[in-house]
Amino acid sequence: MIASSKRSPLTYLVHATVLFLVVIWTIPTAGLFISSIRDKDQLSVSGWWTALSTSEQRIVDRANGPSAQAQEGDLFVIRGNLLTNSSAKVTKFGFSSLEPEAFSAGDLAEMRKGQTLQVMPNGDYALSSPTEWKGSRGQRIFYTAEVPPRFTLDNYREVLSAEGLGQSFLNSLTVTIPATIIPILVAAFAAYALAWMRFPGRALLVAAVVGLLVVPLQMSLIPLLKSYNLIGEFFGVGSKTYVGIWLAHTGFGLPLAIYLLRNYIAGLPGEIIESARVDGASDFDIFRKIILPLSFPALASFAIFQFLWVWNDLLIAMVFLGNNEEHLVLTGQLRELLGSRGGNWEILTASAFITIIVPLCVFFSLQRYLVRGLLAGSVK
Repeated sequence: MIASSKRSPLTYLVHATVLFLVVIWTIPTAGLFISSIRDKDQLSVSGWWTALSTSEQRIVDRANGPSAQAQEGDLFVIRGNLLTNSSAKVTKFGFSSLEPEAFSAGDLAEMRKGQTLQVMPNGDYALSSPTEWKGSRGQRIFYTAEVPPRFTLDNYREVLSAEGLGQSFLNSLTVTIPATIIPILVAAFAAYALAWMRFPGRALLVAAVVGLLVVPLQMSLIPLLKSYNLIGEFFGVGSKTYVGIWLAHTGFGLPLAIYLLRNYIAGLPGEIIESARVDGASDFDIFRKIILPLSFPALASFAIFQFLWVWNDLLIAMVFLGNNEEHLVLTGQLRELLGSRGGNWEILTASAFITIIVPLCVFFSLQRYLVRGLLAGSVK
């Protein structure tokens, strides 16, 4: 009889901790998605966690002008409706900004010179006056309305219909794909050399790679851009080209790529490499036929992270490509759409989900290699 296995309390603690972390990381994403499909007026007055409950909005609107008045008996009356949403309900109203909620819906508010205002819960209003209404604009009406939850795709339509979005999407692909492939190829050669080839100064090179990991990107942008402009002037190449941003992302991504791949390649079984050398294989043959196939999980893992970094980048793109429409990347286009002051900020929520479509496709297509790369070496 096989005894049933019992899990230790530590196992349950680990599972609970992992579940807690998953929930903590999922909540902001869920909130961002809910915000992206909410009505922008509700989004501006309440948090995403209130999306399923009725929201209270304080609104100021103008009644119809004097041209809409009609005489009813001895009074001149202007009628209309304040609500665009038929399911909303007016609870309070007023005709002065000092007392925007002075009256309950259905009350008759006494104004000046015998004028009155009445607003019903369904939004119908009636302005009456013993004399004819004058002027060109209607009376301001302040009211508080209870609006049921409303979900819409208007934010996505506004972003997707923006001019230049398609071109910026292609620009981001043009920047991201080479800026992901180039550092991986260079780092793979360098990692193999630092892991299995013997030459003077190898330890110093490894230390230099580790040291470059701590150099802040922002500190190196100005000298890098100046050097690139000097080289461009020498060879007659313009500064606002894709070559510059490819080289920039390659330089910024290489230290981490070399460090990670070098540690992974150094952990591969040395017997395989020694056997290949005994059989007469050159270093290039070993790298091409043995190291690359065995290191594909690690290469794919770094490719995911490099793709995400480059795709979401805005700073380097603005420095090396500028702000012209011809080279503007997706993040830059969305920033222009949002505005310099962050005015229509509800667009940002929809933009966030539009920008993660391509990275999600890359991640799910390479995730099995990511898992292999993380677990490599854990079991002998």
